[in-house]
Amino acid sequence: MSFLIEAGIKVTFAFVFLLLTVLALVWVERKFVSDLQNRIGPDRAGPWGILQTLADGLKAFFKESITPSRAEVGLYIAAPIVSMVLAFLMFLVIPIGAPIEINGNVYTLQVMDLNVGVLYILAISSVAVYAITLAGWSSGSKYPMLGSVRASAQMISYEAVMGLALVPVVMFTGTMSLSAIVEAQQGTFGGFIPAWNVVLLPSFVIFLIAGFAETNRAPFDLVEAEQELVGGFHTEYSGMRFALFFLAEYINVFNIAALTTTLFLGGWAGPVFGPTVLQWILPTFWFLLKTWLIVLFFVWVRASLPRMRYDQLMNFGWKKLIPLSLVWIIFTAIALGFRKFGAPWV
Repeated sequence: MSFLIEAGIKVTFAFVFLLLTVLALVWVERKFVSDLQNRIGPDRAGPWGILQTLADGLKAFFKESITPSRAEVGLYIAAPIVSMVLAFLMFLVIPIGAPIEINGNVYTLQVMDLNVGVLYILAISSVAVYAITLAGWSSGSKYPMLGSVRASAQMISYEAVMGLALVPVVMFTGTMSLSAIVEAQQGTFGGFIPAWNVVLLPSFVIFLIAGFAETNRAPFDLVEAEQELVGGFHTEYSGMRFALFFLAEYINVFNIAALTTTLFLGGWAGPVFGPTVLQWILPTFWFLLKTWLIVLFFVWVRASLPRMRYDQLMNFGWKKLIPLSLVWIIFTAIALGFRKFGAPWV
């Protein structure tokens, strides 16, 4: 029973944490982009416009959701729900802080610690394409359908890229558990200098690029290209149904940033000092700091780079990133072989 209570508390906390994170993320993106483009940004609702995202959410909640007459109603309604649920499920395996010991009991700041966490992440992100594809197909309109076809090809292509980018990480750490991968990156000097996976820099860059494509963010937001496809796969959605797609997209942005931190930047590793309570808080602080820096990089790229053509996007994935990932896997295997067995001629 205590296990069920702990799991329930963790799931509830994760859900509330993600909702608050999305509220903050949308506001930060608007303010950051406005600063980059020399604009004011939101400044009416609340101090510095901080309540603008909440106002938009309330507006979407009370706005009428219109169902197209030619829509496949069941799938049309299910698609945004599935999209949001899958984004939430991906977050559940990410450790956001160091384990905490209270009265001899160890509590992990992670809802699920799966020994196949990397495979779980890839599986969830692979299934996520169905939500977007079904949303476009079930709308009964040509523009959402074209957007969903683009989405299926784009996400499947860059899913392969993402999977290949993670192979060197698994080889380097020897585990697929995300918590174990963080532990494998712990550094010297009592953790003050984390041994981040600097040697996996190519994998880091490839994974981050694939993350832009997986979350449909600029310059890879071809599934929502408004000058070609109106609004893309969610053209026929309005009200709360559209808001669920919006929510899922921003949760996925945070998920990719959190995964990048976990897999390549040491996760919650960082200087820990002071009283016990501060030692509990600091690992989560370092994790959130690294994650939000990656999120700001997502926003900066969106405000800086133009959208690619679709053929350029596919060529970049299949002809550049996948061959580069395969070459790096071979190089990593050779390097690990030398480290473990030594040079064959010695």
